[in-house]
Amino acid sequence: MSKAIRASDTPYAINVVQGKSYFWCACGKSKRQPLCDGSHKGTDFTPIIFKAKESKKVFFCGCKQTASQPLCDGSHKKA
Repeated sequence: MSKAIRASDTPYAINVVQGKSYFWCACGKSKRQPLCDGSHKGTDFTPIIFKAKESKKVFFCGCKQTASQPLCDGSHKKA
């Protein structure tokens, strides 16, 4: 599998809505970061589904190196 493109040096803060599904861009190519726009087509990547258990602000990973996909785990500070 190829390496994801680093989309941002910081996480994306998104207010999610309980019960709604969000499709996180895993490849880094999406023009709608941090969400998928289908730019992964033809690659080994697929979006990661995040289903909000409650309405709140979450931090989606922007560097694409998180171990807790799709949420930020601070990996952007290490690279």
